[in-house]
Amino acid sequence: MATKANKRIGYARVSSTDQSLELQLDALAKAECDHIFSDDGISAIARSRPGFENALRHLEQGDTLVLWKMDRAFRSLRHALDVFEDFEERGIEFLVLTEGIDTTTPMGKCFFQIRNSFAELERSLISERTKAGLEAARLRGKRLGRPPSLSAQQIVEIKARCLAGESMAMIADRCRLSTRTLYRAISKS
Repeated sequence: MATKANKRIGYARVSSTDQSLELQLDALAKAECDHIFSDDGISAIARSRPGFENALRHLEQGDTLVLWKMDRAFRSLRHALDVFEDFEERGIEFLVLTEGIDTTTPMGKCFFQIRNSFAELERSLISERTKAGLEAARLRGKRLGRPPSLSAQQIVEIKARCLAGESMAMIADRCRLSTRTLYRAISKS
């Protein structure tokens, strides 16, 4: 009875559509992956990542999941450890090209766990700094978010036009805005 060859399944991901998968795809091809799955414009923390899910479904005992970088695949340390535990039970190996992680060795397994701990810490610190920066800006009186479509003076003029009998549709057309935007601006003033 002939034995099947173990496969290398590659996975690549970028968070936004203005990033390129090419670097990762080239590295995975150079690593001689038999199949490569990808997610383009999907955050690591997204619950549904079709490319990653397909890659996991294609893995069989003796196969290896190959990543360009660890943070391309896992949402959190818990997620990474859960996947890794599943891999151990199913006899699947794991290789990260840029970080030298190879789970066929005890040191590789240990490094995998340590690296994911630091990646989760980094994500948490970035989130914490972002929230603190936004709160500091709010406290300084900075208006966050999208700038208003209309100035206070424009709203006064629109109200006067309405009182003069001009329809909101005509005003919206002249201002090159939707009637919904006009109604919202007037109701907030």
